Amino acid sequence: MLVSQMLKSKPEVGVISVTPASPVADAAKLLSEHRIGTVVVSSDGAALDGILSERDIVRELGKRGAACLSDPVSALMTAKLTTCTPSNSALEVLEMMTAGRFRHLPVMDEGRMVGLISIGDAVKGRLSQLAMEKESLESMIMGH
Repeated sequence: MLVSQMLKSKPEVGVISVTPASPVADAAKLLSEHRIGTVVVSSDGAALDGILSERDIVRELGKRGAACLSDPVSALMTAKLTTCTPSNSALEVLEMMTAGRFRHLPVMDEGRMVGLISIGDAVKGRLSQLAMEKESLESMIMGH
């Protein structure tokens, strides 16, 4: 299964984003309200400046306590991003996420972000692909 197919199967909610200057507390509130694990950081709503995950916030809370919630998102975000394209496969995405030890991957097409894939999306896509392959093999064995 390709990333483009995984994006089509996701609800049309769009990608939730914050500006680099937004307080971390605002980003945490968005994560909670939307029940998501990551927000995209963009200064203009189009360019991809970084990504901020719930793990980033929790790690900083563990180090410094609640004081980090007033910091700008840019202080905690990951700025050096790994991305994928709509033509990547679920397996390729899973390999990238495993190697990089992250759970969210921006999808870029011709220099602009077109979506965000989570590890859950990739696992679901891979399982769907394996189920289709299993059905095909069973049909071949049965002579259909």
